[in-house]
Amino acid sequence: MKISVGTNIKRLRSEKGITQEQLAAAMNVTCAAVSKWERGETYPDITMLQPLAFYFGVTLDELMGYDKEKVSEQIELTIAEYKREDRENREKAQKIIDEAYREYPNDYRIMHLYMWSRGIYDAEPDLDLALEKKDELSKICDKIIEGCTDGQLRLSAWKMKAILLHAEGRTDEALAIHRDKCGNWYNTSGQMNEQLFQKDRPEFLYWARRNMYELAAFAADKLVKAYFFDHTLPYEAMLSRLEQTGDVLFRLGTGQNEAYLTAQAYALFERLQNDLKCRKFRGAKDEDITRIADKYLEAAAKLSELATDDAPLFDALVNSRGTDDLLAFAVNNARVQ
Repeated sequence: MKISVGTNIKRLRSEKGITQEQLAAAMNVTCAAVSKWERGETYPDITMLQPLAFYFGVTLDELMGYDKEKVSEQIELTIAEYKREDRENREKAQKIIDEAYREYPNDYRIMHLYMWSRGIYDAEPDLDLALEKKDELSKICDKIIEGCTDGQLRLSAWKMKAILLHAEGRTDEALAIHRDKCGNWYNTSGQMNEQLFQKDRPEFLYWARRNMYELAAFAADKLVKAYFFDHTLPYEAMLSRLEQTGDVLFRLGTGQNEAYLTAQAYALFERLQNDLKCRKFRGAKDEDITRIADKYLEAAAKLSELATDDAPLFDALVNSRGTDDLLAFAVNNARVQ
């Protein structure tokens, strides 16, 4: 953040009709020193700041040109710009967050974004890069953990700390952080929301169903990963098993108009077509990708239809996909890259 104390001294002096000579005499410094302050060539000694603020009848923040609300607003705008560019222009986004970190090095939100912009990533982290940036990122983690009151930012810092420990070969310590700081499946916000209400209340039913849909999709996603990344399974066997499972789920879900089964089929085909596109080293064929993508789109269309009359399903999809247009999201996601 730019320090504007010299500009403020000149403005305050002019407002009070005080000459440089008068201010110099009051502060027991030379007139040349005051002139240099006002031109921004030098800053007043730190011991001079409180006497200067008292002399002009302002706070230290006002003297230094610090406007808390204005700074907070600027940080919010910077964060929004970074997130927008991060989706469209990664290089530009990187420059935005690097500059923001230089200007606001003690803002926890900026620290968080800067830390995760270093290219390490939270899934399949680059351990070599983590080791390279360990010292810088460890200090950021410690600052957030020790001083930040935002639970999500603190949890994010613990997650990075675990990655750094894992990169050093201290994996047991990393796993202990996950165990102690992240809790278990039953401590999620959705589960706690469900438990907040009596079981005969409509709010309980809403959260029970919403959790059911989200966990169904989550479980299907894990099923694909468990088979897709098991290299003891030949490619054709892996694909056949997962595709047949998805077909059965979709057929049963459609036949019974059951969103739970359809949600599992949708999540299974979504994960499978995505991994087939991104993991060509498994020998994925273009015709396989196209076929699974078509099934993914079909499941998305059916699930979108069911969501129109099912508020928990609709909200679960919006929460997980960030949009209420599930089919458009699926069409964009299914494009062969």
